[in-house]
Amino acid sequence: MPTAKKLPSGSWRCQVYDYTDAEGKRHYESFTAESKKDSEFLAAQFSMEKEQRRHMSSSSLHNAIDVYIETSDAILSPTTIQGYRKIQKNAFSDIMELPLKKLTRQSLQDAVNLEAKRPNAKRKDKAPISAKTVHNEYGLITAVLNKYIPSLDCTVRLPQTETHIKDLPLPDEIYAAVKGSEVELAVMLAMWLSFSMSEVRGLTKSKSIRGNYLVVEEVVVDVDNQSIVKRKGKTKTRTRMHRMPAYIQELISRTDPQEDRLVPMTRSQVYFRFTRLIEKAGLKPMTYHDLRHVNASVMALLQVPDKYAQERGGWKTDAVMKKVYTHTFGQERQRVDNMIDEYFEEQIGITEPDIPEGYMAWLRNIGRQDTLELREKYAAFMAEISETCNTKCNTQ
Repeated sequence: MPTAKKLPSGSWRCQVYDYTDAEGKRHYESFTAESKKDSEFLAAQFSMEKEQRRHMSSSSLHNAIDVYIETSDAILSPTTIQGYRKIQKNAFSDIMELPLKKLTRQSLQDAVNLEAKRPNAKRKDKAPISAKTVHNEYGLITAVLNKYIPSLDCTVRLPQTETHIKDLPLPDEIYAAVKGSEVELAVMLAMWLSFSMSEVRGLTKSKSIRGNYLVVEEVVVDVDNQSIVKRKGKTKTRTRMHRMPAYIQELISRTDPQEDRLVPMTRSQVYFRFTRLIEKAGLKPMTYHDLRHVNASVMALLQVPDKYAQERGGWKTDAVMKKVYTHTFGQERQRVDNMIDEYFEEQIGITEPDIPEGYMAWLRNIGRQDTLELREKYAAFMAEISETCNTKCNTQ
């Protein structure tokens, strides 16, 4: 066992042999700690893990993925594990059964090149899988290889991803296609409030509704054809709270009072019923997820500031989230909500024509949503101004 040596700084350092590269150079790992005992403990721990890696080098890539998943299943989500299993089963078939020690940078590059040509089983024309899919698959491969054979250079050239600008139907066309259907609420939650499929399926009357707001407390995902509820309280990146527009409140009020979930349907039921309605209406093909893109396009059209657009859609990192979360429902955010609500209300034809423009401008200015009480307050205010003007005119 290596012995730690004391450094001039007073710390202790212990060096352990790691591997010899292709040029014959020996590489060492160095462990520094405040005490000799701690430094040697870290070195011993590394040596033990190194032995495990040496043992793993004789295992196939397929088996290495098994071990990788088994040693991380407590921190990986069920959907992530399902995705890993799918990659293990379908991707990189030419190297999946090879021992790790036989893999080289060139063999990895050849495997990537072959994988990029693999036909997409979901497409009738047998077009290759997307570049994004190859990137995601190789991400798992490199994670496994970096853990069990860190000396292997996994740098390869991946296919270039392309940005496709999809031509989607307009909000009023989508609304007309789904109005009165059993998926209308699910569609409006995604298109108007930018909730994802899993978030929409996770919304409940008992946990998600807080006054006039909808909160993402949990999501529902499908794993091996089973619906799994995932708690979202500890994950702040997608924690969202949206004010409920009056129309969506009305749709919720029409749901089964005995059912807690706002949308008690499976992912397949929502998806296929929605796409069939779009096809029946003769609209351009789109997926349910595209509804979030429609929402993003509307915010871009209305020139919603990036801060509020990212916040409403959940497109933010932890750092951005922490930066803006305390200002989530300030006056400016309420004005943004009003602007988006007014747009969708106009698109689906529920804006009342008899509402004075001055009243709507007043609402935008104070960051409030239209209510009967505010209408009466505004009417009384205008009547008072009118009476004051009339009095002054009569005394002149």
